[in-house]
Amino acid sequence: MFSKACEYGIRASIFIATKSMNSERVRLRDVAQEIETPEAFTAKIMQDLARCGIVNSIKGPKGGFEIDPGKLESIKLKDIVVAIDGNQIFTGCGLGLKKCNAEKPCPIHNKFAKIRNGLGKMLSETSLARLAEQVEDGSAYLKTFK
Repeated sequence: MFSKACEYGIRASIFIATKSMNSERVRLRDVAQEIETPEAFTAKIMQDLARCGIVNSIKGPKGGFEIDPGKLESIKLKDIVVAIDGNQIFTGCGLGLKKCNAEKPCPIHNKFAKIRNGLGKMLSETSLARLAEQVEDGSAYLKTFK
């Protein structure tokens, strides 16, 4: 459903948010290691997130990535998805057709529209603060288990 870049962007944002809640900055290497992603690919994703104002990128010896703790509640998952993947997930056809719409629907148009609308609602209502809190309190995890 999401691109790999978007999945990594969401995971990176949650990790940075958990650190930012404790007034910590994280370096690119630490982000990539924590969310188990290639560092070069993570760097490109972080550029997109910084360009869209989701994360702050601070240069220098004490630099790294951070998110203003006061913004954590207002940053929604939808913001991250749009920053990385654009809004195609909210408007696109489930079969990838360019001209699918209510007047000329694809075979799954009506069922997919309900799912797409539900997903959009969930992404619009879910804050980065809530996800970071779940990771912090141990009720959710960012790493895969082996």
